[in-house]
Amino acid sequence: MTRRRLGIWTAALLFAAVSAVVGCRLADTDGVTPVPQLLAFLPWLLAPAAAGLALALLTRWWPGTIWAAVVLGLLAWFLAPAPYGKGTEPDGRVIASLEVLTSNVEFGRATDALVAAVREERPDVVFVQECEYGCAATLRRSLAEHYPYRRSVEGAGSTGSVVLSRFPLRPAAGIQDSTMGMPGAVADVRGHAVRLQLAHPMPPLPGQLNVWRRELGRLRGFAASVDGTPTVLAGDFNASQDHAAFRAILDTGLRDAARLAGSGRTPTWPARTAPAIGAQIDHVLVSADFSASDARFLDLADTDHRALLVEVTLHESPAVPAR
Repeated sequence: MTRRRLGIWTAALLFAAVSAVVGCRLADTDGVTPVPQLLAFLPWLLAPAAAGLALALLTRWWPGTIWAAVVLGLLAWFLAPAPYGKGTEPDGRVIASLEVLTSNVEFGRATDALVAAVREERPDVVFVQECEYGCAATLRRSLAEHYPYRRSVEGAGSTGSVVLSRFPLRPAAGIQDSTMGMPGAVADVRGHAVRLQLAHPMPPLPGQLNVWRRELGRLRGFAASVDGTPTVLAGDFNASQDHAAFRAILDTGLRDAARLAGSGRTPTWPARTAPAIGAQIDHVLVSADFSASDARFLDLADTDHRALLVEVTLHESPAVPAR
């Protein structure tokens, strides 16, 4: 095989792999393994596409250069700012400002680092995923003075989850029949009810894509059911804005606070390579009653996720007068 033929075949294989992922993105579907896993890293597919273009140019494979131009053009289109998770700013009067933090502590290993971060940052609401029994006990012992209100699903390993709040909470059903705990609550934020829901669906593991889709679908069902109620849906979604199942949640009217604050593609996972390379799969989604002015990503020791801290502002809705 000549060098030219080897270069053409290599470029063609690179273009075919990238095209399969980009094609699913274009078709608004998450496809089958390994497409859902690769969709999380869609921006980084620019590298193999560019490598293929270089090979096509070196080998003077002109059909390949056209193929590369189409693939790179579609990638650029999808990476440009899009309407998903954005929208117009609410124009009602300001009711309250609050800081929301979400953190996956990886089987409880980063509990101490989270406690230190919470004590330093003093967010108003904290969503904690993979908070097993020891983690839950530590949070209760260390943070109860400043966060007297909590809702939790107790569990071992990755199944435990906790919501901590400075605001009074009353119980809400949460997401039922999920593999990992997803508790819910209604917070009394200065006299206004705000629905809080923790998100932690299963990741898109090979052979378990149906579970991932089903649990993201339940989160979408929750989002669609709270029409008119100020809502914060936060946690480890195991999905990025390039997954159709995640965009379906945004299609209900929720908006991504990090995107509103201008940080829509800052990676949160895996923490060991972020922010140089990674995917944003940890999100704080808010209803149209909220604006967002700041998003920060905290590096905590002993977890594979970066914590996300956002400042959001609740506005009065003209359709739902404040009580």
